[in-house]
Amino acid sequence: MAPAADRQGYWGPPTSTLDWCEENYAVTWYIAEFLVGMGSWCFHMTLKYEMQLLDELPMIYSCCIFVYCMFECFKTKSSVNYHLLFTLVLFSLIVTTVYLKVKEPIFHQVMYGMLVFTLVVRSIYIVTWVYPWLRGLGYTSLGIFLMGFLLWNIDNIFCDSLRNFRKKVPPIIGVTTQFHAWWHILTGLGSYLHILFSLYTRTLYLRYRPKVKFLFGIWPVILFEPLRKH
Repeated sequence: MAPAADRQGYWGPPTSTLDWCEENYAVTWYIAEFLVGMGSWCFHMTLKYEMQLLDELPMIYSCCIFVYCMFECFKTKSSVNYHLLFTLVLFSLIVTTVYLKVKEPIFHQVMYGMLVFTLVVRSIYIVTWVYPWLRGLGYTSLGIFLMGFLLWNIDNIFCDSLRNFRKKVPPIIGVTTQFHAWWHILTGLGSYLHILFSLYTRTLYLRYRPKVKFLFGIWPVILFEPLRKH
């Protein structure tokens, strides 16, 4: 994590409780942290507390949706698990309320980690006991996500060393050491693959015939068709 003192730009001094290792306003006067995922651009552009909430709280809400989908993938069509739905909504409300009062990033990270851990355990159960042939997709999703998590921690722990290194090398090399940006890229890809894993599991249970195809030989998608009747 970057030191509190850093250059200021169009948006003025940061009010967020977090300021990552990217050099602020290094690329343009209008964007504080340039190399990040588009989903959180409001926060990283301004480093304002309100925009930080817009970045972090949806992480909790979307992960709750993932948890619901993974635990309901073996249910019949149109069924609704109101108990699980209520639990996840209550969890989201409690996390939101506490985080607004406490304003401690560690709290948010722990709560998010609990949800991710729940997804990991559920996914391992599915690829171990239900659909073992999905191990490749499931473990690839997990591995890419964990690689992003590893780079994010390296970025936090060795921030000063990385900044000094970027000052000594050409920009084309320095940009590859923006590990917080890699966190966004890799966790985004890992999350996408996890959605494919969830879709594959659900459609397979509903007696469709899902297949993983690669657009242009690179980008994975799920295609499926109804089970043929004999």
